[in-house]
Amino acid sequence: MTITAQALNRATLGRQLLLGRADLAVTAATRRVVALQAQHPASPYLALWNRLAGFSAAELDADFASYRQVKAKLMRITMHAVHADDYRAFREAMDPTLRASRLGDERFRVSGLTSSDADELIPELTGFADKPRTGPECEAWLSERLGESAGKPAWWGLKQYAPLWHAPGAGQWSFGSRASYIAATPQPVLADPEVCAQALRILIRRYLEGFGPASVPDMAQFAMVQRARVKAAVQSMTGELEQLDGPDRAVLYDIPDGIRPAEDTPAPPRLLGMWDSILLAYADRGRVIPPAYRKQVTRMNGDVLPAVLVDGYVAGVWRAVEGGIEVTAFQPLSGETWSGLAEEARSLGVFLADRDPRVYGYYHHWWAKRIPGDAVRILPGSEG
Repeated sequence: MTITAQALNRATLGRQLLLGRADLAVTAATRRVVALQAQHPASPYLALWNRLAGFSAAELDADFASYRQVKAKLMRITMHAVHADDYRAFREAMDPTLRASRLGDERFRVSGLTSSDADELIPELTGFADKPRTGPECEAWLSERLGESAGKPAWWGLKQYAPLWHAPGAGQWSFGSRASYIAATPQPVLADPEVCAQALRILIRRYLEGFGPASVPDMAQFAMVQRARVKAAVQSMTGELEQLDGPDRAVLYDIPDGIRPAEDTPAPPRLLGMWDSILLAYADRGRVIPPAYRKQVTRMNGDVLPAVLVDGYVAGVWRAVEGGIEVTAFQPLSGETWSGLAEEARSLGVFLADRDPRVYGYYHHWWAKRIPGDAVRILPGSEG
C-alpha cells in the first residue's frame, strides 16, 4: 500500500487529536497521544488545551498531584509527562540511551564513579527519595557518602539516570523552576538487555498508535534511540505491523487498525505550545513543518517556539503579549483563517488568564531578533 505526504499529515493530526477537540478525560487523552512534552511546565497543559473539548487545567493538576500522570526524563532525554502505567516500559526502553548519555558523560565521570557504582547507589538513592526531596537535599545526601567533591557531579548524572519522577508542587503549572524528586513506583528494571528489548517493542507500538505510520528513522528520532536497536525491534515484530510505501519510497510501518483520515479532511487552526510533540516526533519534520519554516520555529539551541498550525502545517509562531496573542504568519493567510485564529486566541487568553497570561515570556528574546514573516497581528485574548 502507498501513502502520500498529505495522508501522513492527516494521520498524525487524527491520532494526536488535532482534527477536532476530543471529549476525553485528561488521563485517557495523555495515553492516546502517548506522551506530552514537558520541558516547560506549561506545555502539557497547552497540549491538552489544543486537543480536548472543555479542558480543565485543574484536572491535570489533580492527575499530577495523585501521580496518575508523572513527569520524568524519558524520550529524547527530555522531560515528558506520561500516564503512570506507561512510565515503566518507556523508561526501560530508554535505558541504554540514558545510561550512555548520562553515566558516560564526563560531567558524571569526574565524580570518580563508574556505571557499576551508580547501579549500587541507585537503590539507596531511591530509598532516600521515598518522599519528595529537593535537588540540594539529594546532592547533600550523596556528598555525605562520597565526599563533597564527588557529590555534585554524581547528582548531575543520577538525577537524570535514576528512576526518579519530578514531584509536583504549588507552581502555576504543578511544577516550578526548582525540581523536587520522588522515586518511581514500581521501579523499572535497569541494565537488562532482554527487558530493554521487550520494552522497546512496547514503546514502538505505542509510538505508532500515536504518531504512525512512521519509518525506522522516525521512531529513532522520537525516542533518541539508536536506529539499529529500532530496526531490530521492528524486525522482531513481524506479523504485528503493516508495511507501507511512503513518499520518496520510504518504508513505513503502522499498526493494523491505525487511524488514517482522508487526505481532504479539514484541519482547524491551532496555537501549539512550545516543543509540542508533533513538531519533534519525526526524522522528517516536513510532515508538519514546511522545510522553509523549520529554522524559524526550531532555533539553533533547541528551543521550539509556540507554533501556529494552519490546515495541518506550521504557518507561523505566536506569543502572549499585552492585549492578546501576537501571531507572526510566515505566509499570506485568508480572512477565514485569521478569523479562526482569532477565535483560538480568545479561548487561549481565557485559559491563560488564571495561570500565566504571559506564558513563555522568557523566550520573547527570539522576537527581539526579528522573526521574518508576511504579517504580524495581535489577536484579542478575551471577548472584550
